[in-house]
Amino acid sequence: MFPGPVLAALRAAPDRPAFEAGTRVVTRGELLALVGRCVSGLRAAGLGPGSGVGMALPSTPEAYAAHLAAHALGCRVAAMRPGWSPEQRDHARADVDVLVGEEELDRLAAGPEAPVPALARPDGVARLTYTSGSTGLPKACAHTYAAISLAYRPDTWAPALAGLMARFDRCLVAENLASPVMFTYLGRCLVVGGTVVLPDGLGLAEAVERTRPTATMMPPARLHQVLAEGADLSGLRAVVLGGSPASPGLLRAAVDRLGPVVWQGYGQGEAGVIAMLTPEDVAAGHEASVGRPLPAVRVEIRDGEVWVRSPHMMTGYWNDPERTAEVLRDGWLRTRDLGHLDGGGMLHLTGRARDVIMVNAEVCYAGAIERVLATHPAVAQAYVVGAPDPVTGEAIHAFVVPAGEHEPDRAALVDLVGRRLSANSVPRTVTVIREVPMSASGKPDKTALLHRTRSSSDA
Repeated sequence: MFPGPVLAALRAAPDRPAFEAGTRVVTRGELLALVGRCVSGLRAAGLGPGSGVGMALPSTPEAYAAHLAAHALGCRVAAMRPGWSPEQRDHARADVDVLVGEEELDRLAAGPEAPVPALARPDGVARLTYTSGSTGLPKACAHTYAAISLAYRPDTWAPALAGLMARFDRCLVAENLASPVMFTYLGRCLVVGGTVVLPDGLGLAEAVERTRPTATMMPPARLHQVLAEGADLSGLRAVVLGGSPASPGLLRAAVDRLGPVVWQGYGQGEAGVIAMLTPEDVAAGHEASVGRPLPAVRVEIRDGEVWVRSPHMMTGYWNDPERTAEVLRDGWLRTRDLGHLDGGGMLHLTGRARDVIMVNAEVCYAGAIERVLATHPAVAQAYVVGAPDPVTGEAIHAFVVPAGEHEPDRAALVDLVGRRLSANSVPRTVTVIREVPMSASGKPDKTALLHRTRSSSDA
């Protein structure tokens, strides 16, 4: 069970570097000692199998040690995303027994060292992965130890993943550990004997140029940004894209610049990884797809929607049986993504059954933003659309109908969303409209509103 494979790798080569952060190097033996000190502190707090531990931490060796310690004790770990509003954090806080912030982590790291146990059980909930809910409050996807442990066992890896991990000599982890992609690939890097590199305050492009990683992970929008900045990327042997599908144009531009080093994973917090697009797939002209489903994943298309059955998927939303029943049926997960499988078995996405916008790889629900905007007394109606953006993947654009003769203060509306929802949910533009375009079916025509974003310049 996880974290066993990671701990075994640390014990096997205690003098090898585990982390590099600027001039600081933490060996695997030192990281293991940090895990032992965190175990001591968490046990002293009465935590053990089934306890809920929230992590509100930056990406540091100490933070990762705290994660490993909590998992070694068999705890349910919930990593909270940076940029959450106080309301969102308070909502997630109810899922755990204790919350570890930076002050608590300093005390854990300074305490006495204890032996690291192996208390995790296959059916115990290991991790809560958060995705925004339709109300703007986080939904917690519960994954068991059996489900997440598969990610760290090379004997279970598909050939494509095994080939990818052979390139992880030095892995740059540039995003927070609340991201399941960052957290998983960090641990995999240690399992295969690699060193984890932290950006230490550098921007992503500069960090790649200065620290010379062989592999890194990022959303497609970040890749677009890195390519545009003109940094020296010649050391990269693997770039893993996730969060939202990359456009065929971006994939081709990346291959032209970097060579055959780009992989793309398609998945969800609920499902884990569903499919993978490899450099060979891109070279073969499949860049319009999201790749081939993993060998352990079954995919069915039902009424145009993608359904999956996988050993990696969640058992349900934590303490939310009603929403769980909406997506889990007879062992299958409804992704709410629209798509199809082609004759070669490649999966193509054609849209979303959910009205969501992907900003910086975060799922932002249009309905939640609309409801917040509509609480302002000067707003009668609110409509939100997402448009492609080269920096953030998609950008949020809001259209509001005034409640009276006077136009609402745009800055006040932006501030309202920022206080109630995450930073990524804040609209890029707010446009005041007096009439709402309607479709032939008599519903608000968001396609017509989307066309208006091309000429909208109000911030």
